[in-house]
Amino acid sequence: MTDPTTRRTVRLTVAQALVTYLSRQHSVADGERRRLIPAALGIFGHGNVAGLGQALDQLSDELPFVQGRNEQALVHIATAYAKASTRHATLAVTASIGPGALNMVTGAGLATVNRLPVLLLPGDTYATRHQGPVLQQLQHPVEADASVNDAFRPVSRFFDRITRPEQLLTSLPAAMRALTDVDTGAVVVSLPQDIQSHAYDYPVEFFAERDWPIRRPAADTDEVAAVARMLAEAEKPLIIAGGGVVYSGATEELEALADAAGIPVAETFAGKGAVQRRAWWQLGGIGLEGTPAVNILAREADFVLTVGSRLTDFSTASQSIFQNPDVRFAAVNVNVHDVSRLGATGIVADAKRALVALTEAVRANGITTSPAWQDRARALHETWWAQRAAALDPDTPFDLSAEPDDSDVTGDTDAVLTQGQLIGLLQEHAQDGDTIIAAAGGPPGDLQKVWDATEGRRAHLEFGFSCMGYELPAAIGVRFATPDPAKRVLSLLGDGTFLMAPTELVTAAQEKLPLTIVIPENHGYQVIHRLQMLRNGREFGNEFRYREGSLHLAEADGDTKPARLEGDYLKVDLVQTATGLGARAIRATTADEVRAALTETRDHAGPVVLVVPVIPHADLPGAGVWWDVAPAEVSDQESVAQLRSEYEEGLASQRWYG
Repeated sequence: MTDPTTRRTVRLTVAQALVTYLSRQHSVADGERRRLIPAALGIFGHGNVAGLGQALDQLSDELPFVQGRNEQALVHIATAYAKASTRHATLAVTASIGPGALNMVTGAGLATVNRLPVLLLPGDTYATRHQGPVLQQLQHPVEADASVNDAFRPVSRFFDRITRPEQLLTSLPAAMRALTDVDTGAVVVSLPQDIQSHAYDYPVEFFAERDWPIRRPAADTDEVAAVARMLAEAEKPLIIAGGGVVYSGATEELEALADAAGIPVAETFAGKGAVQRRAWWQLGGIGLEGTPAVNILAREADFVLTVGSRLTDFSTASQSIFQNPDVRFAAVNVNVHDVSRLGATGIVADAKRALVALTEAVRANGITTSPAWQDRARALHETWWAQRAAALDPDTPFDLSAEPDDSDVTGDTDAVLTQGQLIGLLQEHAQDGDTIIAAAGGPPGDLQKVWDATEGRRAHLEFGFSCMGYELPAAIGVRFATPDPAKRVLSLLGDGTFLMAPTELVTAAQEKLPLTIVIPENHGYQVIHRLQMLRNGREFGNEFRYREGSLHLAEADGDTKPARLEGDYLKVDLVQTATGLGARAIRATTADEVRAALTETRDHAGPVVLVVPVIPHADLPGAGVWWDVAPAEVSDQESVAQLRSEYEEGLASQRWYG
């Protein structure tokens, strides 16, 4: 028995102990060992500079530091790094107290919703309270121990506040377990600014290198048998692949099952690219921004197997997409809550292991679909593929005159390409190993519908939280995880998103990171404009237009009405903005100019911004499904009343599945 009085210790501050500990942690998955947290990102303020700042400076060889411009964006960088690392590694992010800490809450929500690990180290107000109230401290009238950092609790998988140095001994191992758990998300260790600098005699063995296994829960044989029986009884089965297939590295196993049983495969946003091999059963996106071919098959399917997805309303068209009265559901998921969605028969297991077991059962029992179902899938997909080719063709001019009379597609800008044609050019340029990123607005939906993410072309779509401002910092995270400059990292984001959060271009320039930001300039939040027209029938507050006249916030005399945002489109020079933030920026209008810009900048050693004007409101073909967004039930606008009536008709397609 060890004599505690002879135990070897080392005296460190809380911050020094934290940084030292993080530098010694590793994940292990499928025999691969790697640093769990290889770097930290942050912005310093009075709440973390003397504690964590000093420790990161002293120990920068063990845990490198990346300086950022916006705390939310830094969390996005770390989260995208984790996603690109298939959840086997992440980054730590530190911020000062008050607004610096709160800026990270949105990023924490995104990580947790998407089941992606990220370690957040926000500064907090003094634990000793001798100084209070201190700068940026929240004073709650009845909860004296409350701080703004409590806002992290509902959006995190793990939260702890360190009020004594020795608490690290139990808190940090718990944090590592949460980061490497199958049900991971944001992990928050809140650090009062005084405690960061307090010292303690820590056991030396606390800082020994430690491995954290990424577990692969095995499939229960009875659960596999039950799903195999359902497959055998099905005449029109469909597989929906989610992000869990990608994180599990189960692409080949999914392809083997689809091949063996002859089952069409659709993909969610997170599952985009889950199938890498081109085959008749590889059909693309499902749901509100899926392909019409997939959505027709979903309506007809009598059995749906979901792998690694929680099936949000975008995938299920608000529970209206599965219309076969006899449809049954099964699911594979490591999360016991997600596996039972739609009343599914579940296999609670790692996707790779479960798919291997299912494929063995399929082959042993000779389970396969009928030629008629396979031919149906082929025919629908071929029809859609021709539509897709026409919509993406950048060399056939868009015909404004062919638009219906009630169309709001406008030719009042210098744009000659549609966003679809721009995506066609990006697809034409994409190579094995390239990654395209999108998160909010029109780009992720368009990519879900038409992007070919096979044969090594990766799609990194964040649509669990659909967070504007994710795309640009995500490119930094993906580039950190994909250091080979021959593999292009490209983010597609609208002008509205770029104007919201362009500042991490400075970080990309500072780190000399080769990445490409493509901005389809369509003068507004146009995907919401589209929804607004479908639900309200008129434009309001979504396009970027000048106000003609005065707003008159002060009370005005007479009958003066405030001017609306109905003037010309705003004149904003996105190229100059990007250039000023350190990027090489190019404006390209024609298809040939875009081709030349993509080719010319492929090997550029820093950030590139390509601005391409696109025709406002010229959308890709529709997906042919309904979405539960309700127009106003009462309105004096005739268009709203009509749209409400149509919406209520759509409600009849919603079903409850169990």
